[in-house]
Amino acid sequence: SKGTTWEGGMRVPCIARWPGRIPAGTTCDELATSLDLLPTFATLAGATDAPARNPTRPIDGTDLATLLADPDAASPRDTFAAWFMANLHAVRDGRWKLHVARDGHPVAELYDLDADVGETTDVAAAHPDVVARLTAAAERYRSDLGDARLGIAGAGTRPPGRVADPVPLTTYDPGHPYVVAEYDLPDRG
Repeated sequence: SKGTTWEGGMRVPCIARWPGRIPAGTTCDELATSLDLLPTFATLAGATDAPARNPTRPIDGTDLATLLADPDAASPRDTFAAWFMANLHAVRDGRWKLHVARDGHPVAELYDLDADVGETTDVAAAHPDVVARLTAAAERYRSDLGDARLGIAGAGTRPPGRVADPVPLTTYDPGHPYVVAEYDLPDRG
């Protein structure tokens, strides 16, 4: 289900084409997120001073422009945290992913995504050093962005932008067949 923090709900391809700038036929498996698109596009458009012009409105994400030009380059993003709603559920670092919560309860399940992209075998007991490192990363993310499950507000959170008179782009159609897959709700990550 896409509404989970398992790899099946998070891992999606990004396909980019830019003749003369992005080498054709290449692939890159580095860690990235959609949050990285704005800073990357800002750099590509030459707006590298955007954060300096308005320091009270930081741009979330990491500039990944180097990955587009050189698919062999290493991602400047070293870790990634996955929230479900306002609850921190997992932290990823390269090949490793540590799930820290599920269904409102703490867990400590470590998966080697290079060997087990389906996240079927918990290897936490065999890699306590990785668990400790990712647990520390989870604490840094919680300190910055919060974790509702633990009642942590996060020092780096800020209110969302608001529009005075919003105009919806779509309307609700009660005759439209909305579908929610409920068979996998207990498996949410």
